[in-house]
Amino acid sequence: MNKIGLIFAMREELDEILKQVDIKNEFNVFGLDFYSIVFKDTECTLVECGVGKVNAARTTQIMIDVMKVDYIINVGVAGGVADSLAVCDIVIGEKLVQHDFDITAFDHAKGYIPNVGVYLNSDEYLLRIADEVKDYFAKTRFHKGVIASGDIFCTSEKMSKKINEKFDALCVDMEGASIGQVAYLSGVPFLVVRSISDIPNNNNKITYEEFLEDSSKIVAKFLLDMIEKISLDIK
Repeated sequence: MNKIGLIFAMREELDEILKQVDIKNEFNVFGLDFYSIVFKDTECTLVECGVGKVNAARTTQIMIDVMKVDYIINVGVAGGVADSLAVCDIVIGEKLVQHDFDITAFDHAKGYIPNVGVYLNSDEYLLRIADEVKDYFAKTRFHKGVIASGDIFCTSEKMSKKINEKFDALCVDMEGASIGQVAYLSGVPFLVVRSISDIPNNNNKITYEEFLEDSSKIVAKFLLDMIEKISLDIK
């Protein structure tokens, strides 16, 4: 049985999944609470990683080394940096980049990481599953493209525009690309999915609390639908 590691940036999103499944086991590793479930005959391990690239990276390595997962899917919220986005849109990360990684002094491009490159590509199989599942959500707008990560809570419109133009990024977060880097270096297929909490023009139609409630429900259903499809493929 393949095991899927689900890493959440927000506790609310983790809790929304836990409401809909039976918890088989619960344990703490290095201060992190992990939950083991079986959904549609597929074993999954769930955890909230905490904010930022270091928290995300260490959680990912624990998922791989201790939990022995075969796939990693990371979900959370992100700020939109592309004008095409609206609040509650979902971005499926085809590529990930660390926008704050800078060794340009050594004649490398911004975002370039030795032995990795500038962009990390999400797993093609998981992208295909996500692409099939998104068709079930008639009322939700989905986008596929670049997610840019950095240890900066990006509130500047100028910075948002710069990241969008430099990396062709749709949105920014603080965890996704570091999860992708650890998974890539460990040979584990990964996918990062983000729900848009705000957009550059600040023309936001709902409060953050309303967004988080709606987003958590959408993301939970999306993940469970993905797991069901993966389960059918395994059979």
